[in-house]
Amino acid sequence: MTAPDARGVETAPDATPATETVQRMAVLLEAGLAPARAWECLAAGGDAVAGEVCDAAARGEPVADVLRARGGAWRHVAVAWHVAETVGAPLASSLRGFADALRDAQRSRDDVRVALAEPTATARLVSWLPLVAVGLTVVLGFDVGAVVTHPAGIACVAAGTGLIVLARRWTSRLVAAAQPPAEPPGLQADVVAIALSGGVSVERALDVVADAGGGAPDGSTAAVLDLSARAGAPAVELLRAAAVDARHTARTDGRLRAARLGARLLLPLGVCTLPAFLLLGVAPMLLSVLSGAPVPL
Repeated sequence: MTAPDARGVETAPDATPATETVQRMAVLLEAGLAPARAWECLAAGGDAVAGEVCDAAARGEPVADVLRARGGAWRHVAVAWHVAETVGAPLASSLRGFADALRDAQRSRDDVRVALAEPTATARLVSWLPLVAVGLTVVLGFDVGAVVTHPAGIACVAAGTGLIVLARRWTSRLVAAAQPPAEPPGLQADVVAIALSGGVSVERALDVVADAGGGAPDGSTAAVLDLSARAGAPAVELLRAAAVDARHTARTDGRLRAARLGARLLLPLGVCTLPAFLLLGVAPMLLSVLSGAPVPL
């Protein structure tokens, strides 16, 4: 039986395989290979995704659809690929920049996961204390029957069990709330920057991104576009800088959440886990003594 506080939290898929493939694809394109030939070279090297793309291309299916079907980080790659193809943006430089963005986003998530590892592992270990207390009661030879036959003992068992369940659910929610968001920060700004690098208008770029599955611009992206329009400055570099800032902010916020989690986990420990330890471990010993059961020396 595993503690839900450690196992019940969903984590985002690892973006490393997608990042490596996109980076290699960008290098091949910069070397002068056509996209179809570049995918064939990657497939010949054992890249499973590239093999799927080649098979789909033979059937006349778009590359973006194949990548989108893979889910996870590939969904973001599909959006970037579709946008670059649609607006005629330089595919090699677009993919290289997007691979760097994916890698930066993955590093941000890794930093947060490392920061959360210690408090999460501590919570998982402490959650077993009440059950360890029960085992010690049995090993020391105290009369467990005195607990299950005495009204006070039954109340202790019921209350202790309820506190264990409450502590695990409480801890699970605290850990889940401290996890980084599922969507990597800043990628939408990067995709809009790819669209604008193709020379289209802002309105056309936003339409292409939305059609590719990138969604409507969020508040940060809209603010950057508004600043670009008011200042008359190119939006591409502003968007890329905003994406970098968003990932830096997400990394900092994640570390702060991990630090706060270590303190907040003391609440279920003090309110639920330790009382459950007393009810399931200490109380049976006292009831065994008070009921007149023989206590081993």
